[in-house]
Amino acid sequence: MTIELRHHTELTAQARQDLLAAYTDVRAPLLHLPNYSVAAFTERLDRHATDPGFGLVLAYDGEVPAGYAYGNTIDDAYWKRMAEPLPDGFTDAPAFALKEIGVRTPWRGTGTARRIHDELLARRAEGRTMLMVNPAAGDGKVRALYETWGYRAVNSQASTPDSPRLTVMLRAR
Repeated sequence: MTIELRHHTELTAQARQDLLAAYTDVRAPLLHLPNYSVAAFTERLDRHATDPGFGLVLAYDGEVPAGYAYGNTIDDAYWKRMAEPLPDGFTDAPAFALKEIGVRTPWRGTGTARRIHDELLARRAEGRTMLMVNPAAGDGKVRALYETWGYRAVNSQASTPDSPRLTVMLRAR
């Protein structure tokens, strides 16, 4: 299996189609939940793609989209939704928000998620990366995986009214 990573700074029609195909497969068990529905994800994706600093990496095995990660530069609205006050000066330095990452089942456990993640961050100018994770995902294994990638919990928030309270994690780029 040879995985090719393709970068995008705008959401082309083909990239959007491939990302939605991968998302639908990755999140299949959760698509019945309002926050994970294809419609809700598509609305978020289209909005995020117009935000400053949008970046996307799609992984392909041949022409089959195997996984994805995308995000954008954080603005003040992101920080204002935190559950706990942030220390003075915390928001002064720019940060990248990893909005979504997923790998289809045949490519899980192969290091593909980490390759996609690292490739996305390699082209970022921001000195830190933030992500949000459902602490219950994989019975805590997803959060534990992010910790092995250098992230640490710094706060929490509910990203949307339909979202569970998510752990906000930070790492230096």
